[in-house]
Amino acid sequence: MTSASTPAPAPPAPAGPALRSPAQASVHRMLAIARRQWLVLRRSPHRFFDVLVWPLVDTLLYGSIGLFAAQAAEKAGGAPDATAAFTVYLLGGTVLWHLVHQTQISLATGFLEETWSRNILGLLATPMRDWEYLAGVGLFALVRTAASTLAVAVLAYAAYAFDVTALGIGLIPVAALLLVCGWSVALLVVGLVLRYGSGAEALVWGALSVVMPLSGVFYPVSTLPAVLRPVAELLPTTHAFAAGRELAAGHAIPWGQLGAATAGTLVLLAVSLFALSRMLRVFRRRGLVTRYS
Repeated sequence: MTSASTPAPAPPAPAGPALRSPAQASVHRMLAIARRQWLVLRRSPHRFFDVLVWPLVDTLLYGSIGLFAAQAAEKAGGAPDATAAFTVYLLGGTVLWHLVHQTQISLATGFLEETWSRNILGLLATPMRDWEYLAGVGLFALVRTAASTLAVAVLAYAAYAFDVTALGIGLIPVAALLLVCGWSVALLVVGLVLRYGSGAEALVWGALSVVMPLSGVFYPVSTLPAVLRPVAELLPTTHAFAAGRELAAGHAIPWGQLGAATAGTLVLLAVSLFALSRMLRVFRRRGLVTRYS
């Protein structure tokens, strides 16, 4: 009597996809949000108006004003160096202003895309953390800002022979501070939109319009009315642009202005994050998501 043959072992089950580590999953979600922002921009060509057309128009406007004023002053007997400095201040201010402006607009409108498409509820139902979403939108905002600023810098050099890299190594901390200021204002605006609804969306385009004249983008704040100067001195952007003018004038890196700008920027960022977290908590507790569903 023969013994029963041993059954052949079953083939191994196909291996499933490897699980990502928590850090890898976070990076994956952030990149997914950044890719979504890119797809929205690519499929809506009119949105390139904010990215390229508006900055280039500003460059042509302020560059031509500066050149005209410099030529008129020189014909009237003004010193050539002084009149040329006026053009440099205008063009330098334009390039630096679009750093903070594009950063704020890109981050804030990136969030507004979710409200316009009624996707807020979908986001809240995902395992995505708040900071992952903000990091993804912020990453794409950084790319948009880089493209816009590069276009402005190229036009300023091609049309008016202004080389922004002539500001030297001091340009790096100035640019970094302005980027963080833009993000901070955007976070505050996003919180206000969450709390008060679509009526607060106008702040996306209007908030920096209030900050711009007080920041001395093209001029020192000493030219402002006396009652506004103390307010201007409290803004970190004021000290960042003052540092930019010092660099444009060929002076050494103004560490005092950079220090004041850094301190103010950190305070602004902390206030924005605190306000956003509080307003997001109210948004969830009161069920305000129904506005966008």
